[in-house]
Amino acid sequence: MFKYKHVTINGNFPGLMPLITVLALLLSFRTSAQDDNAQLIQFSGMVFTDAEGRLAPVPFATISIPQKHRGTYSDYRGFFSIVVEKGDKVRFNCIGLEPVTITVPDTLTQDRYSIVQLMTQDTLNLPELVIMPWPSKEHFKIEFLKMDVTPELQRRAAENLANEYLADARKNPDMVPYGGRESANFYLRQQSREYVYIGQTPPMNIFSPLAWGQFFKAWKDGKFKKK
Repeated sequence: MFKYKHVTINGNFPGLMPLITVLALLLSFRTSAQDDNAQLIQFSGMVFTDAEGRLAPVPFATISIPQKHRGTYSDYRGFFSIVVEKGDKVRFNCIGLEPVTITVPDTLTQDRYSIVQLMTQDTLNLPELVIMPWPSKEHFKIEFLKMDVTPELQRRAAENLANEYLADARKNPDMVPYGGRESANFYLRQQSREYVYIGQTPPMNIFSPLAWGQFFKAWKDGKFKKK
């Protein structure tokens, strides 16, 4: 058997006060948030530099608000956009350019603010530095005269400068090994050929009339004769 207890709600219900307090706090927080949002400014613009006597965009320049530890950077066209508040100090920074700091005006009546910021080159003069292998010319002369040239190096130099070797090298350039520059050029040519025919089958010289012409010329010159 269940018993029901009748409860009468009077005008001064005790449980209603906490609810009213919570609602009042929420309304006050919403009002303060609206006031804060009213101070936010959409700050945007372009960053340029006067390098080489003409205006040029500054890509990837840093735009920061040091007091609030946040910021952004410009794109490859120099454009940027960031949310700030009235009175914030905005710092523009980029390697090779002098940093610039501006203040967002307090007299703004709109929620948007745009500028074109100009940055100048930062000239840094380094002291002159002369690098020498020896402390002085006198020390270099002494060490050079004391240098021991081994007989093996002398023999190689004599062979490379022999008249017979130089005559053969002039007649048959292929017998001379590649130097540093020639090796680099050969490597770059190989790389360029791979890039040109990437994803494709390289052409075969068997179908090249130029290659056949070179083959017949070499055959007539006797380059394929056994020695």
